[in-house]
Amino acid sequence: MKVVEVQFTPWGRIYDFDAGEAALGVDDFVVVKTELGVEMGKVVGKKELGEKDLAEAKLEIKPIFRKANTADLAKFKEKDGQKKEALSFCKKLIKKYNLPIKLIDAHFSFDGGRITFAFVADGRVDFRELVKDLTKTFQKSIRLQQLGIRDEAKISGDIGSCGRNLCCQKFKKDLGSITSDLADLQQIAHRGSDRLTGACGRLMCCLAYEQKNYEEAVKKLPAIGTVVRTEHGRGKVVGWHVLKQSVVVKLDEGRVVEVPIKK
Repeated sequence: MKVVEVQFTPWGRIYDFDAGEAALGVDDFVVVKTELGVEMGKVVGKKELGEKDLAEAKLEIKPIFRKANTADLAKFKEKDGQKKEALSFCKKLIKKYNLPIKLIDAHFSFDGGRITFAFVADGRVDFRELVKDLTKTFQKSIRLQQLGIRDEAKISGDIGSCGRNLCCQKFKKDLGSITSDLADLQQIAHRGSDRLTGACGRLMCCLAYEQKNYEEAVKKLPAIGTVVRTEHGRGKVVGWHVLKQSVVVKLDEGRVVEVPIKK
């Protein structure tokens, strides 16, 4: 089965749809039916799934309606043009109710029945009165979707410490989970948070790029605490140099030496 990965907003999830016989490429727009109604989304990826893949994942992949035509694109552009006014009005209401919310984006559904406002906030926020006012004004179904700080950076964009556009905005689809364990694994935790955090203020996504290589390299090293024999004498492994493929050994006599592992 030819499958296209479709995204409806820069901050939304990516969904799989059956491309059928349609000739589709990345960055093409397609019209699809979702649980919430008819939407138009952008193709951000393509893949092939066999019957075994579908059975194992228990997936039911819906087909696309069609590749977006000129009329669809014009309608999408018109709705996107309404975003500025909607955001401005919503910000006034947020100020009126003194809500601890930072509004990020708004999305008008392709079928015209729904507006989704994306925001960032610390913790949970009671926005029931805000939704009531928005519903009354726009006469549409209103959804408020809370985003993470990393999603905000993905939308706004910036330049990373490498001098390139942020990975999350340029090509990275799944932000995944970046933990301090990755910095420990690569032995760079000592550099401090200032050098390990991205524009979003969270640990840089690129810490995960070399994870598998480091994990494979670590497997070749004796565990910390292992008693080993070296050309300098017997001792205990107290540290690693992963890339150098060497270990730090504290000899029984008290001296500390660095020893390369045998290949």
